[in-house]
Amino acid sequence: MERKVIILTGLLWIFSVSGMVSAQTRGEDGFQIGVKPNYKRTNYANQSILLKNDQIQLQLFRRIGGWGWGEISTPSGKLMAILDHLGEIMLRDQDIPMRFEAENFERRSDDKGERLIFGVKSVVARKNLKGTSFEEWMSYPFTEPAITGEVTLTLAKDKPVIYLNYHLKATGNYYARYIRGPWLKVGEASFGTKKDDSMLPGVDWPVGEEWSSGIDYFKDPWALRSVPHPYKVSAPLMALSYDGDGIGLAWNPDQVATRWFSYRSQRPQPVFATPNFIDRMNNNLMGLMIPDASVEGHENEVYASLPLELKIGQTINFDAEIWLSKGRSLDVMIDWVKRHGLPAPSVPRWSYTETLNKIANAYNTNLWHEGEGFGIKQRPENKIHPGVPSFLERYIKENKETPLAKELQKKVEWCRVQPGGRSNKSKDSEVNSLTKKGDELISIQRADGSFFFDPDGRHYGKDDFRVATSFIEPMGLAFDDALDIVVVPALALLDIAKETGIAKYKVAAGKVLEYCMKMERPEGGDFWETPLHAPNLLAAGHAALAFYEAYRAFGDIRYQGKAVYWIRTILPFTHLWEPADVKMIYNTKPVLSSSDWYFANWVRDHVQWEVLSVFSFSASRGIRWDKIDPEIDWNRFHQGITNAAIRWLNIHTDDNWRPHNIPTTYESYLHGDFDFCYPDTHNSTTGNYGGMFILPDPIAVNIYAVLDAKK
Repeated sequence: MERKVIILTGLLWIFSVSGMVSAQTRGEDGFQIGVKPNYKRTNYANQSILLKNDQIQLQLFRRIGGWGWGEISTPSGKLMAILDHLGEIMLRDQDIPMRFEAENFERRSDDKGERLIFGVKSVVARKNLKGTSFEEWMSYPFTEPAITGEVTLTLAKDKPVIYLNYHLKATGNYYARYIRGPWLKVGEASFGTKKDDSMLPGVDWPVGEEWSSGIDYFKDPWALRSVPHPYKVSAPLMALSYDGDGIGLAWNPDQVATRWFSYRSQRPQPVFATPNFIDRMNNNLMGLMIPDASVEGHENEVYASLPLELKIGQTINFDAEIWLSKGRSLDVMIDWVKRHGLPAPSVPRWSYTETLNKIANAYNTNLWHEGEGFGIKQRPENKIHPGVPSFLERYIKENKETPLAKELQKKVEWCRVQPGGRSNKSKDSEVNSLTKKGDELISIQRADGSFFFDPDGRHYGKDDFRVATSFIEPMGLAFDDALDIVVVPALALLDIAKETGIAKYKVAAGKVLEYCMKMERPEGGDFWETPLHAPNLLAAGHAALAFYEAYRAFGDIRYQGKAVYWIRTILPFTHLWEPADVKMIYNTKPVLSSSDWYFANWVRDHVQWEVLSVFSFSASRGIRWDKIDPEIDWNRFHQGITNAAIRWLNIHTDDNWRPHNIPTTYESYLHGDFDFCYPDTHNSTTGNYGGMFILPDPIAVNIYAVLDAKK
């Protein structure tokens, strides 16, 4: 290991902010003189040092008080972000924030890369005012730095990644409104507030001129989510892209940033504002701070209303990484996933075999209604139809000698002979039905290949849209389009063409897909209760299926590439970490919006049925995402979402569920009527479940798909 301590020697003349000439020391050979920074909203002592490889560069600059800020650029010199400081503290009893600055640094290098180690101290306002006119009328009580420690910046040898490690210590007993770690002003002194898109996974995904925390898909107070409860963030990273380049900031969400004695732990708190409405500057903000918003009532507090109580010797730590990627925000996230890998799935609550047995037994008991069929009754008007769960025939076949399978076989046989049971249609009648559906779709297809949103016609199912329109405003405009509105009929047309052999349906589907090629964000999947253009998981899955079936039909490699893109857009909706006290690894968000503007918050709550449907449909179509996109471990992902769903299976004695829109179901729940069904929602901040119950058939189908993939 090479170790070089930079000792400040020699003489360098600089101009101070007051225009007076003062003396500074000059680095021997470890830093540069006269580099002109792009960032003008700070002072500069004419000293800088460069960390650079062939994929990223970081120029660190010295302020008058010491080393303290940097500029992050692409290898071509495109300025992506300003690292505003090496940390900052705002005390409750002082109205001036205090940055952390370093008199000198150490430079080291090894096989992992090159690093700079800064010995930092927080600025002492009293000392800076000494000898000025302010000294006579301003007096702060603090005479020593409140924080000391080390900040290490490490440039990876062969990756566009800079690792940041903050190891700090309080020098006394203080109350802090905040302590900031990495604080990136993206676009400052370059492209400003412009962006292609930005992303805080699970929370926000604005594109173009949309604001993060905007009211496009929420109404206040839910719209504001710049300092969200950390558990709402599905993957611990932030990203922004502009003009083909992206930048990311990631952190360890399980890290104990600070804790004193037996008090609760504080963990890194993300701060996200694009544009930067927090600092009210012409840039975009991605940062980390403490205290964290561990209670929803303390979200969005950049200045904590309950200050962080620091004790002498208390340590504060942040570990983070900054990196550059080509492409959009999703590409930034994908690069992070490739470096770190997908997390290990949770150990299932029961083994797959035991889970299948429990689900099958539920269909034989509480989910069977004599003389009606399989199902659940959550409203008095609910009727049971004699349909057969998808997994049941296979289960019976593989367990045919067991008493349970024999009892289920009798129930299945009863369902098959009922009106509305097994279809006895001829092949010709099936073809006629398909061609009728295909012709109806073609008749409403527009000349450009698209289909339109018809909230009062074919898209009307629930009255949520009408309620939202009457109370607030429409959640989408009639005759508009969105990804899901367009690709669902495209997939239907491809299936009809395959079954009938009639070419016009394939041609019509091709027109749809060409129209969709320009789309970048999945939207429109939950149109029945959410804003039409909100980022949406179901739309992502439908698009992935449609484009891969199009690749099969046309052989066009562009369609395969787009299928890979859309399946990857499911990742921002998926929890790729979990805290110790709320089990939610591989839980998924359905959409980054609210329902009906006010009635459900899908940034807070998870939904699992949508991702289960995407992967069960994929399996039924023989689509193996692990083969199509081997850079991502989709088998692990599939196992993860399935194991998560097993965790969701509800037993009334767990007492972790309450009804939402059907209060009368609580009594049925207590009687065990819904045992081994799974609920509609899971709260990411409390760990409790709620909403309506869903039959467990999709979980069993996905278990079989995971087992088959292992074979």
